[in-house]
Amino acid sequence: MRYLISGSGGQLATEIIRLLRERSVEFEALKKAEFDITSQAKVSAVMQACRPDVVINCAAYNAVDEAEDQWRQAYMINGVGVRNLANESRKLGCVLVHFSTDYVFDGAKASPYTIVDRPAPENRYGESKLLGERYVRDLMERFFLVRLSWVFGKGEFSFPRKVLQWAAKSDKLRIVDDQVSSPAYAEHLAGAVLDLIGTGAFGLYHMTNKGHCTRYKWAEHILRKIGWQGELLPAKSAEFNTQAKRPPFSALENFPLEETLGYALPSWQEATEEFLRVER
Repeated sequence: MRYLISGSGGQLATEIIRLLRERSVEFEALKKAEFDITSQAKVSAVMQACRPDVVINCAAYNAVDEAEDQWRQAYMINGVGVRNLANESRKLGCVLVHFSTDYVFDGAKASPYTIVDRPAPENRYGESKLLGERYVRDLMERFFLVRLSWVFGKGEFSFPRKVLQWAAKSDKLRIVDDQVSSPAYAEHLAGAVLDLIGTGAFGLYHMTNKGHCTRYKWAEHILRKIGWQGELLPAKSAEFNTQAKRPPFSALENFPLEETLGYALPSWQEATEEFLRVER
């Protein structure tokens, strides 16, 4: 099996690459400058040269607020770029692994979203990711479409890392308590993704660590574990005047991931503590 990974600089891609090396699997990992998925011609040239068995698309436009104005760019990367990968994967007989988001949902549901629930994005970022989902499902038969939420790991945009940085600079923090979702540790995700590919059970999945929480509760858990002595205060999303509307509740239900893999991912608390042991 030969793997091709786009968007190789991201948190999840970094962990997938690490695991592929550990497992002595042949792969090629390319950054945007080397593999611009928004160009059908470039996608075709790279994939024709690489001839992968599996394409893992980690390339994404993740700037949620900026996507409100730069929606064409978001649609190109998260939608049209995915179409390009799907078309070429179909031609070459590759398996395509693509990642979507909990932001395809509007947050009106009071319980975790399942793969049966109908998407209804509230912002341009969510719309762009839903466009990519549609291209995968319309154009491919051999695919894994995996929705993620609140991914964290070694990257600079990791929420736990930001909390650690904020706590080092201030003795008073305000964190929103009206956004609920499921944290997902990149190291756990990487293993589950590669194991999922091995099952050959193609389709749509939700993949997160077990359980869900608010941003406030997540920060509270982090700060308690590091022994921070400052003051943590709850805040509302509206106070921060962000450009894009966030779903108030977008926790994901992983069924049938556990049934397919034969194991469940650890809880978000365990995952966070594992992250802290590595980071500190």
